[in-house]
Amino acid sequence: MVVSGWCDRVAEGDRTLEAACGKLVRVWVTLCQYDVVEVFEAPDDETALEIITKLGRHGAEETETLRAFTRDEAEEIIKRL
Repeated sequence: MVVSGWCDRVAEGDRTLEAACGKLVRVWVTLCQYDVVEVFEAPDDETALEIITKLGRHGAEETETLRAFTRDEAEEIIKRL
């Protein structure tokens, strides 16, 4: 379950994202193996890794990273096959 200080960590995460030119898209509190799911955008994969590493520095976060493609991006890739 969500632990004490969660709101402070979310605010700190927002600041970390903004400093790295990232953008928080959405936050969900969930009833699953993860207490919170946050979706963010970053300018590139290297920046995404930087953000994730900074967010995990307190040791309380566990991340699972997914690279997502828009439908248009996926269709362009599939056309090349």
